[in-house]
Amino acid sequence: MSDRQAELLHALAHNTAAPADVLLRLLGQEDEYLRRQVAQRAVLPREVIEAVLVHPDRRVRTAFAENADAEPEQRARLVDDPSKSVHLMLAVGPMPYRRPVPPLPDWAYERLLNHPEALVRQELVTWAGPPAHVLAGLAGHEDPVFRLAACRRAWHELPDEARERLLHDDDREVRRAAAEQVCHEDEERTAWLLGELDGSWRMADVLRTGRLTRDLAERLVAEGERLAELAGNPSLPPDLVARLSVDPDPAVRLVVSARPELGEAERAAIDYTVDAEARLGTLDWVWERREDAEFLRQCARSAHTWLRRSAAVCPGLPEDAVELLARDADFAVRLLLAEYHPAAPPELLLDLHLNGAHRAVGMLVTRPRFPAAGLAARFGDSPDPARRVLALRDPGLAPELLDRLTRDAGTRNAAARDPRLPVARIRELLDGPDLGAAVSAAGNSALPPEDMHRILDRAGVPEIRVNDRTSGC
Repeated sequence: MSDRQAELLHALAHNTAAPADVLLRLLGQEDEYLRRQVAQRAVLPREVIEAVLVHPDRRVRTAFAENADAEPEQRARLVDDPSKSVHLMLAVGPMPYRRPVPPLPDWAYERLLNHPEALVRQELVTWAGPPAHVLAGLAGHEDPVFRLAACRRAWHELPDEARERLLHDDDREVRRAAAEQVCHEDEERTAWLLGELDGSWRMADVLRTGRLTRDLAERLVAEGERLAELAGNPSLPPDLVARLSVDPDPAVRLVVSARPELGEAERAAIDYTVDAEARLGTLDWVWERREDAEFLRQCARSAHTWLRRSAAVCPGLPEDAVELLARDADFAVRLLLAEYHPAAPPELLLDLHLNGAHRAVGMLVTRPRFPAAGLAARFGDSPDPARRVLALRDPGLAPELLDRLTRDAGTRNAAARDPRLPVARIRELLDGPDLGAAVSAAGNSALPPEDMHRILDRAGVPEIRVNDRTSGC
């Protein structure tokens, strides 16, 4: 098989219109990566799923276990798989970027929680794993790893008596995890945790949120360590807040300037700066009121960039505040609004896509409000190929322009994927000398199934034969 034929096969594996018989033939190839591509497709016909679930190569079954688009009920069938490595991946689960994955059925979690391999059980509760209502049932489990998971990810689901038991658990790490859940209202446990977690990364959250006695707060400020984490603590006495507002460290002053109790004049009186490139997490106290429209309006009008960035990601941001932040001088405010808010103005999405340097701007074309209509007229004749390619997103793209874009070196590969192309032109590109365009044409959803099979035949791909599922485990 030539390299060109191999690349065409990989393109077929991604073709959203590839029928079951094509995918089954690909699934039988020796190329492990190709088989995994099939198993990880967003759309899989039922007969292909059945073939994947009994495929002799456990790596194919493992790929399906981490397929974020597969139906949870189908992935759950892998609990009966003969391979422990498949069970392990099922326990870890899919981890797509910024996208939640529907949980497995409760019965599947029950089976995995009782798996004979300790590593499978541990991975299940360590990663995203079971939903909170399943983890809540582990609060009294004999294994401290399970109780730890119940503390950290299901505390809000636990009855008072279960919480009390965990706060006095025999296992020190479990007690620490439980104490972390209540330290915001418990001075004694805050002090205990700061001693227990000294040097640990988990100490940062306790410094930010734990309820402090006056003596402890004074000592921590006097020690002068990790003041940027301490500076936002809600229980920090006002006079200590005032002291930190003039601290020599600009990071400390910035945190103080974003405290919730301060007014605009008080914030302005602090010598702080927000660097345009600074990565600032969403302020907790803003996110807690993410559906409060009037409050978010105030944040959107604030002179403080950190407040405006935090408001930009909140779903309850009202329309007038959206329009205001869309014109914000801070690039990060505009980008966060474009990434997170469903009502971000179309022209903002386009402007950021065209002119932004951040890697996230390239993904804005997938946002529902990205302004597709009219792009052909605006950019079809642009000297910039990155702008010309936007014409392909226009639902009113004229056939003549589409054809021209397939003959343009700067846009040919993208245009070859366009399902509005006539089949005759797709075939020309498929058989043409430009490998990139041929690969794109092989992935075109308008490519007829008979052409897909012709690609397979030329590459010498036989029909799939799934062997006994236990082989290759």
